[in-house]
Amino acid sequence: MAKLDGKVAVITGASSGIGEATAETLAAEGAAVVVAARREDRLNDLVGRIEGDGGRVLPVACDVTDEEQAHALIQGAKDELGSVDILVNNAGVMQLSKIEKGLSDEWRTMFDVNVMGLLYVTDAAVQVMKEQGSGHLVNISSVAGRKTRPGVGVYSGTKFAVNAISEALRQELIEDNVRVTMIEPGAVETELPNHITDEEAKEGIDALYQLDDILQAEDIANAIAYCVTQPPRVSINEVLIRPTQQAN
Repeated sequence: MAKLDGKVAVITGASSGIGEATAETLAAEGAAVVVAARREDRLNDLVGRIEGDGGRVLPVACDVTDEEQAHALIQGAKDELGSVDILVNNAGVMQLSKIEKGLSDEWRTMFDVNVMGLLYVTDAAVQVMKEQGSGHLVNISSVAGRKTRPGVGVYSGTKFAVNAISEALRQELIEDNVRVTMIEPGAVETELPNHITDEEAKEGIDALYQLDDILQAEDIANAIAYCVTQPPRVSINEVLIRPTQQAN
């Protein structure tokens, strides 16, 4: 029997990168997966692959920055599949620049997606998990949630917030048998660097992404699968994953 047979996993930002890989990995472990993102065409491709491999999948077009859509995502998963056992808060954007450049629209977007979107979906999921008496929240943070540097300050601020929220949730939900894990990747081959509009910041991140062998999305998905398939007595709270060659 697969390790996640009978479990329902909701994954945000599932149309590409870590979210896409996580959906496929958890489905392969037996979970019914609810894949949420704004890009419906990409979700349809993912659904086809998962179903082609014999998995169970429900696609949901969802903008997590809309509180009503975020809550409807969780309620729909419960109504259609009976529970929400795992939530992977993966939706995120990374728009780097020095703070002095005043790109306030980009600051707002990062906080709306990376922090408020996470909170909206989590808020709804926690209510379901408390009613069930179990659940697992997995929040995708970053190495930038531990340390910052010039040009990364606002993005780091969103990920520091994710780390703080995750630790508070862990403590708040202990009596409800809900586990909380934060995953902190270093450089991963995803679409995130494509969000950067500031040329100076783009040059800086390009140097990092030119390491000989950076992480792949499936590496992070495998780490998530490891965390959510541990026995109920085991709560892995934090996983920091860097490419072997990444210094900082």
